Amino acid sequence: MILIPAIDIKDGRVVRLFQGKFAEVTEYDQDPVAVAKKWESLGAQWLHVVDLDGAKTGAMQNQDVIAAIAKTVDIPIEVGGGIRDEQTVEYLFSKAKVARVILATRAIKDRDFLKKILAAYGHKIGVSFDCSNGLVAERGWVSMTNIKAVDLAKELEYLGLQWMVYTDIARDGTLAGPNFEQLQLMAQTVDKINLIASGGIGTLDDVKKLASMKTIAAAITGKAIYEGTLDFQQALKVC
Repeated sequence: MILIPAIDIKDGRVVRLFQGKFAEVTEYDQDPVAVAKKWESLGAQWLHVVDLDGAKTGAMQNQDVIAAIAKTVDIPIEVGGGIRDEQTVEYLFSKAKVARVILATRAIKDRDFLKKILAAYGHKIGVSFDCSNGLVAERGWVSMTNIKAVDLAKELEYLGLQWMVYTDIARDGTLAGPNFEQLQLMAQTVDKINLIASGGIGTLDDVKKLASMKTIAAAITGKAIYEGTLDFQQALKVC
């Protein structure tokens, strides 16, 4: 299992939200590029970068910062938040030089769009499943759908999706531990999708438990490594 530091960007700064609520934001650093270099120096193999402004508005707002991160570090980065058209995907791959694009709202609502993107980029595309009580949220977690995460996963797997970021909104930013039950259910649902766990990691024990689940390809950690409840380098050793 690969442990991936999260760099959530709002107004050009590194922040974390509590349970995805934009009104409950904590700022950690004013320089996302410096933060990216820090995690790389500590041994990160990937970085998970999210344009929170883009996720909320529906159009990326921090492209320049994201491009600067990708061009500064030597490790691959995956990017999500407000990516809802082909032009943005093309920009991220060709100009910003990111390694993986994480789609969300548009992929959930528009299968033809997802099919086209998967046909063009294949394994370089992931979809973010941001869930609460087994249902999928959209528009940067602003609204809930009635779509069951397991049903959507089966459908997108059939279309050829190879990467999924599964986030439990109720756990995200809480340090209360991942939703292991839902992660296990999702792992049992899909066969060909690589599952990336996100939301709730707070301690080394959480990382150990995720690493013991052979079906988890990677895990994203944010608040825990920024606030010191999890030592990133120590956590890498158990992965």
